[in-house]
Amino acid sequence: MEASKRISVYIDGANFVYGLKSLNPKYSDYHFDFENFIKKIVGQQELVGVFYYNASLKQSINPRRFREQQKLLARLRNVANFKIFLWKRQKRFNKEDEEYYTIKGDDIYLALNMLNDAWENKYDIAILFSGDGDFAPLLKYVKKKNKRVEVVSFVKLASLNLLNEADKFMFINKKIANRFFWRDERCKR
Repeated sequence: MEASKRISVYIDGANFVYGLKSLNPKYSDYHFDFENFIKKIVGQQELVGVFYYNASLKQSINPRRFREQQKLLARLRNVANFKIFLWKRQKRFNKEDEEYYTIKGDDIYLALNMLNDAWENKYDIAILFSGDGDFAPLLKYVKKKNKRVEVVSFVKLASLNLLNEADKFMFINKKIANRFFWRDERCKR
């Protein structure tokens, strides 16, 4: 019988939001049950930790979305072994001088943490929730430490370079998203 594997999960929060919206524009990470989905994919293996990287929304720009994100973050903070890393949004302007925001720091810190954890032998398998091809070199380096790397993504956002570096990958489709739609247990009583 094979020994239990130690698993760490790294979630590119912004990529995950866009992935859900690629399935249905009304979908949001606020309504996704990360806890039970991760339990399902980890199975009987040992979950070392879940590391979620994103940026806090600005209350002044969209109060409703800000409140929804705060509810999600509060819910995730109550999940065992779940760590949240929030970065700042930086104001930018497009060619038409229209204002928009980008997240700065999330991808680099996700990569540094995953790489550092591999070097410190904190896991046997890393599961990356992202389709971002910029992470392809990260997977190469992590695998040099004899770690497996699995990718969870969405078909429309999955970089072929990233998938080629993964030891295994799975796509979240509408059926999976609907199955893991978060339902507040308190509301069922």
